[in-house]
Amino acid sequence: MSSTMTVSKARAALPQILQRVLAGEEVTITRHGEPVAVVVRPDTLRARRATERLSDADRVRDLIARGRRAKLHRRPTLSEQQADELLADVQAARSSR
Repeated sequence: MSSTMTVSKARAALPQILQRVLAGEEVTITRHGEPVAVVVRPDTLRARRATERLSDADRVRDLIARGRRAKLHRRPTLSEQQADELLADVQAARSSR
């Protein structure tokens, strides 16, 4: 269950908001009609964050798997001249330290 209230009402009703949140409710606080905060139980927030992280991990796992299945190019993508220029840039940067 969730409910919405303005900042001014929330300011006056903080103890009641906390009781509602402890009972499992989410309370959205608005300013000028726009949501600015949602008060939720800490365990609810942790669970949502964990779900997001798992989703991110699944995407990364899929990208890695696709990369492993992809065929490698037989020819180098850098010319010898480009490789020499990059190497010279790296060496110059290291020597300027």
